[in-house]
Amino acid sequence: QVQLVESGGGLVQAGGSLRLSCAASGSIFSFTAMGWYRQAPGKQRELVANIRSDGSTNYADSVKGRFTIFRDNAKNTVYLQMNSLKPEDTAAYYCNAEALRGRGGIWYNNVWGQGTQVSVSS
Repeated sequence: QVQLVESGGGLVQAGGSLRLSCAASGSIFSFTAMGWYRQAPGKQRELVANIRSDGSTNYADSVKGRFTIFRDNAKNTVYLQMNSLKPEDTAAYYCNAEALRGRGGIWYNNVWGQGTQVSVSS
């Protein structure tokens, strides 16, 4: 069984930076796409950024130029580097794998992490 474990959230002042990590355990880190979503209180969960197996990336308009998603295959980890943070970035951030291959060769679809809170003060 595979599992996604997020870390790196916290409280930061506007203009600051945070780096979120999403470690895939139980996986040989073969995936179709992995991404970061966020959900603010009273709002729907939205895609922030994703990275596909070919390395191509996609970003929400609201974070373009400020956030960067990248992977470290040696560590089975996807990161979200967040710079120039704004109060409107405050949300719970969730890591997602569209499809992730386990060590036994089984593919697991739509895997979610437990979430990590990011709070940006003005």
